[in-house]
Amino acid sequence: MTPTKSITERVLQALGFEGLALLICTPLLMWVTGRPALEMGAVTLGISLLALGWNVIFNSLFDRFKTRLQLVNGGWTRVLHALLFEGGLILMAVPLIAALMKISLLEAFILDIGVLLFFLPYTYVYHWGYDVLRDRILRRRVLVL
Repeated sequence: MTPTKSITERVLQALGFEGLALLICTPLLMWVTGRPALEMGAVTLGISLLALGWNVIFNSLFDRFKTRLQLVNGGWTRVLHALLFEGGLILMAVPLIAALMKISLLEAFILDIGVLLFFLPYTYVYHWGYDVLRDRILRRRVLVL
């Protein structure tokens, strides 16, 4: 049971994704880069805001793509989702990271690849978990009605 998600639900899904990512990534990036909390918090927030907008847009487009191609919500679809989402985000985030941290595009790319190693499985698990919980909630509502 997977009715189309409303824009409100998409925003809430994206906020949850980014909020949890902020809580994990800020201290992790402070540890890896040795940079101050305020700087890494600003960088993480900037990337998060970029990713938030991308999340809402991408998930809406991906759902249409998935419906048009009649893809099942299986493991390979989730892998495709995670790879496409993160690939698009890299193209947008590297220049932002370079500008905020005052580093080269190559250094920003290397840092972003490190972050990607976290986000690929995180994206997969978060959206899988979200969909499982959503389906359970929707099924309960149908049973109650």
